Amino acid sequence: MTTDAPSILVMAGTGKTGRRLVRTLRATGRHVRAASRSGEVRFDWSRPATWRPALAGASAVYLLAPEDPALAADFVAQAVDSGVGRFVALSGRGIDQIGDFSPGMVAAEEAVRKSGVQWTIIRANNFSQNFSEDLWRQPLLDGRLPMGATPEPFVDAQDIADVAATLLTSPGHHEQVYDLSGPRALTFATAVATIAEATGRPIRYVQLTPEQYRAELLAEGLPQEVVTAMDVLFAGMRAGHLAEPADGVRRVLGRDPLDFDTYVARAAAAGAWS
Repeated sequence: MTTDAPSILVMAGTGKTGRRLVRTLRATGRHVRAASRSGEVRFDWSRPATWRPALAGASAVYLLAPEDPALAADFVAQAVDSGVGRFVALSGRGIDQIGDFSPGMVAAEEAVRKSGVQWTIIRANNFSQNFSEDLWRQPLLDGRLPMGATPEPFVDAQDIADVAATLLTSPGHHEQVYDLSGPRALTFATAVATIAEATGRPIRYVQLTPEQYRAELLAEGLPQEVVTAMDVLFAGMRAGHLAEPADGVRRVLGRDPLDFDTYVARAAAAGAWS
């Protein structure tokens, strides 16, 4: 491998899926550019001057959508002009059913479809790691989430990374959309009970109403647009749009996705909820 070999630009290279993808690709000898606002390769959606340097030498891009949907088409066009010939875009499962959850994801999907080069879209369920790494970690420990009996087949971030690595480096996936989930759906109450058993902690689950959840998020100081997006996401989950397990992991990797119990055992052993 040489430093001037074609590279893969991994956006949000320090994030939940990005850092795992960087590790997975590098383990196979691929030349990877891990991009983020403060990582190895500087990339900031709000600073277009950082885009072209980040794209230098890249032949493929793992694309995470911007919050501002107006930026997606410009970035994709600039990437193609810089020599990128393949995009793998991470999106959300049910994005076509959950309304206004993420206009940026919708715009990113549209941009890669119109790019004129190879593209694949990953639509993932909520990550298992949301319980241990940021989004739901503290609400989990507090036992306060706005979900009832509707189940969710949470997907492991490593499965997403493994799928993305294959799509970025293998032929045969052009113009495909893959829904990724875990192998079985479970309710939030079951997920919390599983984590409580693995950690030996008395974690109690209290179902909040949507109104209570919005009030708590606002009280924590989250911006109104973030609170609205979370409200839309949970409404879609409660409606069952994400409840059925999907077969995308098996279609791409030829194996079953990682089970939630496996994720919990590994995260507990690593001290995620200590």
